[in-house]
Amino acid sequence: MAADMRLPTIRKPVSLSVSAFDRRDLVVPGDIITSDTGFMRGHGTYVDEEKLTASVAGEVQRVDKLICVRPLKTRFNGEVGDVVVGRITEVQQKRWKVETNSRLDSVLLLSSVNLPGGELRRRSAEDELTMREYLQEGDLISAEVQSVFSDGALSLHTRSLKYGKLGQGVLVQLSPSLIKRQKTHFHNLPCGASIILGNNGFVWLYPTPEQQEEEAGGFYTSLEPVSLSDREVISRLRNCLLALAAHKVLLYDTSVLYCYESSVQHQVKDILKPEVMEEIVMLTQQKLLEQEG
Repeated sequence: MAADMRLPTIRKPVSLSVSAFDRRDLVVPGDIITSDTGFMRGHGTYVDEEKLTASVAGEVQRVDKLICVRPLKTRFNGEVGDVVVGRITEVQQKRWKVETNSRLDSVLLLSSVNLPGGELRRRSAEDELTMREYLQEGDLISAEVQSVFSDGALSLHTRSLKYGKLGQGVLVQLSPSLIKRQKTHFHNLPCGASIILGNNGFVWLYPTPEQQEEEAGGFYTSLEPVSLSDREVISRLRNCLLALAAHKVLLYDTSVLYCYESSVQHQVKDILKPEVMEEIVMLTQQKLLEQEG
């Protein structure tokens, strides 16, 4: 059995600027944010001896007189319009329960999905009996947050043709705080694969389809074999996502594509080695800085 052995390497000292140490907007539990009594207490804070104190580790956000702390690592707190990738966990009466990495299971109502063929009509008892033919336990879906219930649970919908049941691909589960909010979270990358960056931290990688089946109403899934080249591209993208997430780099189409281009000189299996991961992420960050500059 072949063993992969590597010699120890000296870690390069990373020079941090003075401003990185004096970041006033980053706090840990127990840090005093302000002693001014004119501010209102928001999420992630509490008052101790008339001083506003952080109860979670994260970034301080101020909106007028309201101060709150946004946690750096947390469950998904959905907002209306967020794109999510989720897994069906239960089929109930006129609804599906969906796991979306939030505190409570999300709900997808039967009236919030497109019927196969794109029919526009009221849902009948027959539709309710055939719910498992549309979606069943274990199916992965892409959806949009339609509303938020009073207890924090999310109500989803898949009424657009870009949402619906997901076919063949790879699911990567990351922290929701690493996903950058953009106008669109569906991207066809020039490397030959497509990506759905769910706001809930679930990222879906799949081969770019040649043509979209519009008549299926979001329930069509291709079961044709995926070519070896497509599988290699998807595997490389998956390892690039894990590398970026390990170094806390924001994930969006440009950062993922730059990371993919930086990793081409390495084999797919080597990307997750610590020294290779560090090199690839450093190159990606340099490209992002050059683009911004």
